[in-house]
Amino acid sequence: MNTRRWIGVVFLVLGVLFLTGQAGMLGDAFSPGKILGTFWPLLFVIPIGLAFHIGFLASGGRFAGLLVPGGILLGVGVVCQISMLFDAWGYMWPGFMASVALGLFELYLFGNRQPALLIPVGILGGLSIIFFIVFGLGQLATFGQYGFAALFLLLGLALFLRGEKPKNGSQRLKDLN
Repeated sequence: MNTRRWIGVVFLVLGVLFLTGQAGMLGDAFSPGKILGTFWPLLFVIPIGLAFHIGFLASGGRFAGLLVPGGILLGVGVVCQISMLFDAWGYMWPGFMASVALGLFELYLFGNRQPALLIPVGILGGLSIIFFIVFGLGQLATFGQYGFAALFLLLGLALFLRGEKPKNGSQRLKDLN
């Protein structure tokens, strides 16, 4: 099936969902206002961020400055979409600082690799991680026993997958023989 047909199928399904939502058959779940109100970051902010990235790629990597607004908009769009889906505005706000750090880090990676860019990236990224941990653990505590169970499962899985670290380099050489 070609692209035009796939887009046609998507529009047909959306049309049916919008009609059933307005007729009251499925309640308010599929009304255009509800969909736009929930998925506005996915429909508007994230595509603009991706457009900046596509502009950078289309230029053959010459315009690395496009990555700063592209990274910021992409990060902000993801933060806003997660917050809209899970009503997580209270503890997702550090993602806005991380979004700026993402845009600047992309400029560092694909630009001239100016070390001075790593200073704000480190500060903003570090602050956002600290705030995510502080507010995320507070939110995890409100989930009660399930949140702490998930935390211990993740920590245990991380330690298990990390494996054992050899005590010194000579032990590693003995294992190879």
